[in-house]
Amino acid sequence: MSKLKKLAFSGILWNIIQLIINQGASFIVKLILARVLFPEQFGLVGMAVVFIGFVQVFNDLGIGASLIQMKDEKLRESHYHTAFWTSVFWSLFMYGMVVFVVSPIAANFYNEQMLKDLIPVLGLGILASPFNIIHKAQLTKQMNFKRMAVINNISNVSSGLLSIILAFSGAGVWSLAFNSVATFVIAIPLFFNATKWYPKFIFEKEAFKEIFGFGIFTTGTVLTNYVISNVDYLLIGKLVSAQALGAYTFAFILTDIFRSKLMGVMNTVFYPLYSKMQDNPASLKKYYLKVVEYNSIVIYPIMIFFILMADPVVLILFGDKWMNSLDPLQILSLAVMVHMMVNSNTALIRGLGKPDLEMKLQVIKAIIYLPMVYYAITNYGILGASIAVLINKVIAVIIAQITFKKYLSVNISTNDFLLAIRLPMLAAIFTAIVVGFCNEFLNFHYIISSLLIFIIYGSIVWFYMGTTFLAEIKEVKSL
Repeated sequence: MSKLKKLAFSGILWNIIQLIINQGASFIVKLILARVLFPEQFGLVGMAVVFIGFVQVFNDLGIGASLIQMKDEKLRESHYHTAFWTSVFWSLFMYGMVVFVVSPIAANFYNEQMLKDLIPVLGLGILASPFNIIHKAQLTKQMNFKRMAVINNISNVSSGLLSIILAFSGAGVWSLAFNSVATFVIAIPLFFNATKWYPKFIFEKEAFKEIFGFGIFTTGTVLTNYVISNVDYLLIGKLVSAQALGAYTFAFILTDIFRSKLMGVMNTVFYPLYSKMQDNPASLKKYYLKVVEYNSIVIYPIMIFFILMADPVVLILFGDKWMNSLDPLQILSLAVMVHMMVNSNTALIRGLGKPDLEMKLQVIKAIIYLPMVYYAITNYGILGASIAVLINKVIAVIIAQITFKKYLSVNISTNDFLLAIRLPMLAAIFTAIVVGFCNEFLNFHYIISSLLIFIIYGSIVWFYMGTTFLAEIKEVKSL
C-alpha cells in the first residue's frame, strides 16, 4: 500500500501542476478571446460543440476506461492493438457521420447555416483521438502522470497561443474552432514519443469482447451524462438565442470548468488506484473521503469569489457585453459547491468494476433532470437553466447517499460525507459573511475584497489542517 500511496501523491502533484498551468493559460486565452470576440461567436461554437460532443461519446466506446480497469495479469499486448484499430476505423465512420449527417441536422435545428462548415472542422479531433487513446491508457495504468502533464501542458498552451494569433488576425469564430483541434493534433507525436508504443495490425476477437464488454456500459454512462450536461446548451440555443447561449456558456466556463478539471485530476489518479484496491473496502473509503475533502478545500474559495465578486470581475475583466452572465455565474458557483460531494463518484464506481450500476444511476438522473430543465429554460431562460442545474446537483447528492448505503461494498454514510466537507464548508461560510459585510457596509475595493476571500479562507484551513497536511507529505516522501 505504501507504493500506491507514493504513486497517488506523485500523480496528484503532477496533475495539479498540469491543472495550474493549463487553467492559467486557458483563463488568459479566454480573457483575450472574450475581449476580441462577441457572445454570439461563443454561442455559435457552443451550438456546434453540443453536436460534436455527442458524436465523440460514441467515438470513445469506453476503450481507455476498459484498458485501465483491466487487471494487469489479464491484459495482453493484443488488447492494445485490437483497441487501437477498432478505434481508428470507427472514428473514420463517425467523422463521415459528422460531415454528411450531423452538420446538416445541426444547421437546420438552429437555423445557422455556418454550422455546416464549423462542425466538420471541430470534428477533426475525432480523427485524431484514436492516436492518443492507447498511449493515455498506458501512461495512466502505469500512473506516469508526470509525462502526461508535460504533454497536456505543451499541447494546451500551444493551441491557446494559436487561437490568440488567429483571433487577432481576424479569424473570428474559427479561432475558437481550431483551438480544440490543435490540442489533439499537437499531442499525437508527444504521446508516441512518451510510450514508444506503435500499433501492429493485430486484431483478436477475444480481446475485442473483453474490452467492449466493459466499454459498452461505460459508453452508455458517458452518453447519458453528456445528455444531462449539454441539454441546457441545446435548448438555450434553440429556444432563446445565440447571445443568451454565449452568456450562459461563459458563466459555465468560469465555474464548472474548475470543478471538471479538478475532477479530471483526481479521477485520473484515483481511478487506477481504486481498481488496484477493489478488495480493500477500508482503504477505498479512506482515500475516497480524502479526495472529497481536498476537492472541496480547493474549489470552495474560488466559488465564493465568483458569488461575491461577480459584478466587478465580469465588468472589469471581460466588459459589459457579458453582464447577462452575472446571475447564472453566481447560481452555477453554488451548484459547483454542492457537486463536490459527488465529484469523484464516477472513478470509485467504475474502479469497483460496476459500470452497469453507474449507467443506471445516470439514466435515473436524466429522467428527473430533462423535463425539469426544459420547463426552466422555456419559462425563465438562462436563469432558469442555472437553477435547474443547482437542483440537479442536490438530487445527485441524494442519489449518491442511497447508492453507497445499498449497492456498494464501501460503506460511506451521510455523516462521513459531512465530516469530510465540514472544514471547507464552515471556512467558506465564515469567509462569505466577513467579506460580504465588508463589501456592503465598509465599501471595500474589489481587489481588497478578493484578496480577503483567499486570505481568510486559507488561514482557517491552514490553521486546522496545515500540520496534518505537512505530516502526510513527509510520510509519503519517506516511503
